[in-house]
Amino acid sequence: MLESLSAARTVMVLAGVLGRLSLLAFMVFLFIGSLNVVDLGLDTAGTLSLDAGLCLLFFIQHSVMVRKSFRRRLAEFISEVYGGAIYAICSSLALLAVVIFWQRSAWSLIGPHGVYRMPFHAVFLLSLVGFAWGVKSLKSFDPFGIRLIRHRLRGTEPKPDRFIVAGPYRWVRHPLYLFVILIIWACPDLTLDKLLFNLLWTTWIVTVGTIMEERDLVAEFGNTYREYQRKVPMLIPFRLPPSIQDLAGSDQDSGSR
Repeated sequence: MLESLSAARTVMVLAGVLGRLSLLAFMVFLFIGSLNVVDLGLDTAGTLSLDAGLCLLFFIQHSVMVRKSFRRRLAEFISEVYGGAIYAICSSLALLAVVIFWQRSAWSLIGPHGVYRMPFHAVFLLSLVGFAWGVKSLKSFDPFGIRLIRHRLRGTEPKPDRFIVAGPYRWVRHPLYLFVILIIWACPDLTLDKLLFNLLWTTWIVTVGTIMEERDLVAEFGNTYREYQRKVPMLIPFRLPPSIQDLAGSDQDSGSR
């Protein structure tokens, strides 16, 4: 078991540093497109094949390690306190691999100039603000999985998570996913590789990320989450949010993305 003080601090530092570094690099990647850090000189078919493989690497790692069944198996070897941080470290490494090894296609599909780029940048920045709004609404959001480790080091017990229905969660059940999709499509320079990225990530978020998370939330919160599903759309805010009073029964235990 991973229990020593130095090991706990090392895991916390790695999760925090790699997590922040990978998110920063990913945001730059989404804003300007491929950074072309490693140019392998591949043809179009090779470029798209490698890029698709990098996406699949992240999707598989993220989707498998986030499942509770995987966390339970991991807890047989490593204390469950470290599960979130180890997941964050692996996700950060996979995301950095996408950014570093992503190959740029020579095919440019859309590339507006001057003032025509401004609406794209506006969507990007507004979506970042919306994402921050969603994170703030969660209150106990722990993206790097270090909250439980801190409590272990302090000898305290964490408070149980709350199911938050506040801010953008009154409009859609997965606002963070919605804002990520908007950010993904907000880059004004649409090359062939970027189109592949946009399509793969959007498809994964909609068909795997949200649906699998919905299943986990229903299993954890039962009728409370089913009632929330009935009242609030999943990704597209196609109707006005219900009143605070109508959602009062759902404000109980933990939040989704």
